[in-house]
Amino acid sequence: MGVARRGKATYETTNVWIRGTGSVVGPNEGSGPLKGQFDRVWPDEQNGQTTWEKAEQAILSEAYDEALRKSETDWSQIDLVVGGDLLDQIVTTNFNGRTHQRPLAGVFSACATFTEGLGVGAMLLGGGGLERVMVSAASHHQTAERQFRFPLELGYQRTPTAAWTATAAGAVVLANERGPLRIEAVTFGRVVDLGGKDPNDMGSAMAPAAYDTIQQHLADTGQSAGDFDAIFTGDLGHFGVEMLIRYAQEKQLDLSEVLDDCGRSLYDADQQDTHNGGSGPGCSASVFAGPLARRLVQGDYRRLLLVATGALFSPTTYQQGESIPCIAHAVAVVREEASR
Repeated sequence: MGVARRGKATYETTNVWIRGTGSVVGPNEGSGPLKGQFDRVWPDEQNGQTTWEKAEQAILSEAYDEALRKSETDWSQIDLVVGGDLLDQIVTTNFNGRTHQRPLAGVFSACATFTEGLGVGAMLLGGGGLERVMVSAASHHQTAERQFRFPLELGYQRTPTAAWTATAAGAVVLANERGPLRIEAVTFGRVVDLGGKDPNDMGSAMAPAAYDTIQQHLADTGQSAGDFDAIFTGDLGHFGVEMLIRYAQEKQLDLSEVLDDCGRSLYDADQQDTHNGGSGPGCSASVFAGPLARRLVQGDYRRLLLVATGALFSPTTYQQGESIPCIAHAVAVVREEASR
């Protein structure tokens, strides 16, 4: 079998390869510090679609197209699609299923959906019976604001700790055929809730969940943080990363030399007025499928741990005064040469 359990929550996989990736982002994301490292950049947030929700479906569809093109794969060769998004009933993922007509397993871990999907897809491939799995996640700034916060037209004041939901999508074709990158291990996180209640400060709420999963992955695999060229969290942003570093140091885990964050790296906070940084399932999905995968293939990184983080709340639970439970899932990715 190509899946072996290690410790409490980690599974090592063999013969699970990344054959191709697709990353598509909006204009704000495409003009930030990672400019030029995505497959496609939209000229505007709507890109000819009649609604924001249709735009989110379209940006995911384009990410699929890029992943299929680069992996030299046709939709008929995809055995299963594993993906999700932020919208109620994960309509972005489900509505795309009307078009591609492949078996679909919808998943949801809020902004941690992409690594959950990678983990599920890798285990299914490693277990045998499947040959190719498409993994995806998407989000759109306007659809998320409409569902979780306030209509943009209100022009409300955003707090410094608020995250900016990315208009972005990422897709990855996993296969049991050798590719440039390999999924080495996955760690599924547990729900962590330290009582945070502010939906405009999700980075602080998610930092303990990120620590919990990172330390579990290291404990289960017998590795140290220094065994990775980089550990990228998903959506902690500037405040969340600093909190995670301090939180981990208090528990004798030094992440200061290897830790970075997809949401923090996606925008220039001062020039683009995105405050704490990026969030949304499409944030870590697009940053991994674009810049991070590129760095791995080019040899800038040899081994990467992607730890997307999710805040598992809804407008209803927030209005009822509930705290915000959070989760993080980790996926270790290595270059082909490093995995031999």
